[in-house]
Amino acid sequence: MLQYIYDGSFDGLLTAIYEAYYRREIPDDILSEDNPQQNLFIKKVHIETDLEKAKRVYNSIKAKISDFALQNCFYVFLSEDEYRGTVIYNYLRLGWKIGKDIDLNLSNDAVLLVNNISQKVRKEVHRMLGLIRFSQLSNGVYYSQIEPDNNIIGLIAPHFEDRMPDEYWIVHDVKRELAVMYNKKEWVVRDLNVLEEISFIDEEEEYQRLWKEYFNSIAIENKINPRLQKQHMPVRYWKHLVEKQKDC
Repeated sequence: MLQYIYDGSFDGLLTAIYEAYYRREIPDDILSEDNPQQNLFIKKVHIETDLEKAKRVYNSIKAKISDFALQNCFYVFLSEDEYRGTVIYNYLRLGWKIGKDIDLNLSNDAVLLVNNISQKVRKEVHRMLGLIRFSQLSNGVYYSQIEPDNNIIGLIAPHFEDRMPDEYWIVHDVKRELAVMYNKKEWVVRDLNVLEEISFIDEEEEYQRLWKEYFNSIAIENKINPRLQKQHMPVRYWKHLVEKQKDC
């Protein structure tokens, strides 16, 4: 059994796919180095990330398959699925044979799997945009905490860049200790581990109380449907929702 091990980055994964092609090998798995499989019968090949090789694979996907296929691959990568590297590799091998029509072949297991995973990531991005709640810090920056299932923090940033172009803001993925930060000009993703208590403006507690009152006042008691609410706003997200904190 042959495994390629890459550094966990998207460029690292594309490099591994490049090496598989030019070495004329078909690895059984392409795994991130933080996901080692312990087996005496596995031959492990560690792939060093090469940005030029990664770029060639990136451009090849766009030119020979499609932009949508490239987006699918990136979304699967962000899913953090244990076998995402293998899933993407199998999908691309078929894509380079079929071309732009690959995603019409949903009867193929490799294509169906990629489409299912990428769709879950897309749905969480859409859902999260409606669930993010900002609070204002004492320094004037608007701050929000999230814990998404997928590593989507970079996918939600453009939305808030459009909606809040004249504010300083941070969306903090506390699960992964990552944050997207916006300075009124551009946004960047950085590591962020908050070790001390966050300081909010004095009025923030009153703002949150008013929001809770508004949320409760617009609810029509005889039409409240907890099951439907949990479908659209799963309980696992409630921890960071101002209006639901008292219920968690």
